[in-house]
Amino acid sequence: MEDGVLLNITQKLLNDGKYSAVKNIMTEMNAVDIAQIISDATAENQVRLFRLLPTEISAETFAYLDTDIQSTIVDSITNAELGKLVDEMFIDDAVDFLEDVPANVVTRVLAHTSSDTRKTINRFLNYPEDSAGSIMTAEMAAFNVNCTVEEAIADLRRTALDKESIETCYCIDKNRILLGSVPIRRLIVSKPETKIGDIMYDDEQLIYVTTTDDQESVAQVVRKYDLLSVPVVDKEKRLVGIITVDDIVDVIQQENTEDFEKMALLIPSEEDYMKTGVVRLFRNRIPWLLILMVSATFTGFIIDNFEDKLAAVAGLTACIPMLMDTSGNSGNQVSTLIIRGLALGTVKLKDYFAVLWKEIRVALMCGVTLAAANFLRMYLLNFVTHSVAADRMFRIFFVVCISMLFTVVVAKIIGCSLPMLAKVLHLDPALMAGPMITTIVDAVSLLIYFGFATVVLF
Repeated sequence: MEDGVLLNITQKLLNDGKYSAVKNIMTEMNAVDIAQIISDATAENQVRLFRLLPTEISAETFAYLDTDIQSTIVDSITNAELGKLVDEMFIDDAVDFLEDVPANVVTRVLAHTSSDTRKTINRFLNYPEDSAGSIMTAEMAAFNVNCTVEEAIADLRRTALDKESIETCYCIDKNRILLGSVPIRRLIVSKPETKIGDIMYDDEQLIYVTTTDDQESVAQVVRKYDLLSVPVVDKEKRLVGIITVDDIVDVIQQENTEDFEKMALLIPSEEDYMKTGVVRLFRNRIPWLLILMVSATFTGFIIDNFEDKLAAVAGLTACIPMLMDTSGNSGNQVSTLIIRGLALGTVKLKDYFAVLWKEIRVALMCGVTLAAANFLRMYLLNFVTHSVAADRMFRIFFVVCISMLFTVVVAKIIGCSLPMLAKVLHLDPALMAGPMITTIVDAVSLLIYFGFATVVLF
């Protein structure tokens, strides 16, 4: 059934006071769908709907709600209900919630949770933002290497519902040093008396990340090895948590959104567009707009210096927009590919000269094709309009077309070089895209154009 239909049904049932029917409908639904129905309901009904959920469902549903709705619910429930809610949540979901709410809400939450939960949450909150430690969960299946298969399976039967993931079980020693891993299917088919250490994948095959690793690098590890979860260790290689693939999907979406914003030269925002205030949007946009406006002064300066020559030769001025647009588009094409390649790890700094040689060859082919097409376009247009005198026609056409060839080549060289330069300088390569590339390439294309015009026509 469609969410809109369910929402109408639940709202009508709520208005009629049929709370038991509403509860029966929602308990049969997925937590994600329940969260969507709560989000679409009125502010008053959001809290009423949430209160109808059983404890085991409410904790999972709460994790899928937006921060503002979470805060409204927290403000509307008792301290006892709040403590029970947070204790039922997975630690990573609780930490994600607390990172986005005001300090007074954090204080209230921590004051009414169990001591073990509070201690774990405080430890997670101390990890650097966007680090592996900040997005991991402590609810995992971990066994001592001397534990038998029978003991491990018995433990899983008791605790599996409290674990974020049990697809992979991790093997540790008495000091919690990570030694290996065992897939759940291998555990099930092994003999009961077998020790975990005898069937685990050993250290040579073990893949892990550390608590201080950047979340983007963690996502690359998970993507590279097709993992459902990756263990997280501290500096002494003690197992402290795992990061599951659902959190990695969120990281990838967040990083992609941030890259898109940077490529448009926007200051990244963690809030959705519709929830971002006008002043905040202004602050996110104006710095780079000011920088680009000032940098465009160089383009204007170049045109101003050649103003007399532009006026002296008919047709030169009309070709400026075409050259600037073509060169800007050429630079953006390659910069987009290189930025994405750097983000995915398919392009590395050591590949620079291979990339440069490839782009020069591509640029020559593109440049020759564009120059030939432009020559034909200008010839046919002039045949109709007779805007350029016959005695200077071919020289002007030559200047425009040779400039087209050179600007495309230079634009593609700049487009592949700047993102890699940014990487060398420990900047985000996404900054070297779109408006930035266009601004730089515009000035360069004008210099090339006027340079050829000066040599050939004057």
